[in-house]
Amino acid sequence: MRKREPTLTTQELAIMKVVWRLGSATVRDVYQVLLEDRHIAYTTVMTMMNILETKGYLKKDRQERAYRYRPARAERIVISSMVREFVNRVFDGAPRPLLLHLVKDARLSDAERDELLRLIDEV
Repeated sequence: MRKREPTLTTQELAIMKVVWRLGSATVRDVYQVLLEDRHIAYTTVMTMMNILETKGYLKKDRQERAYRYRPARAERIVISSMVREFVNRVFDGAPRPLLLHLVKDARLSDAERDELLRLIDEV
C-alpha cells in the first residue's frame, strides 16, 4: 500500500498555486499576491509556507536576508493525488459517480460536455 501524502488545506493550496505560478517566491511575494484577494497576515503566510516545507511540498534556499521557496512537487502530481484522495473518500474509490455528477451538473455547458466526451474518447 502506498504511503498517504499529507493533504493540503484550502490556504495551503492557495499558497502552492502562487508558488507554482511564480516558479519560486519569497514569503513577501506570496503574501502580496494573496492580499489582492483577501485579508491575510504576513505571519500566517510565513507559518503556512514553513508547514508546506515540513510536509514536503516546498523547498527553500537562503537568498540574502530572505528564504526563496520553490515547489518540491509538480502541480500535476499534487492535483492528481488530491483528486484521487477525494474520489476515494467521497465515492469509495469509484470515479464513475464523479464523472456522472459532473456531466449531469446543470452548470456544465454543452461545449464543456462535448470536451469531456472528446477527452474520454482520447483516453
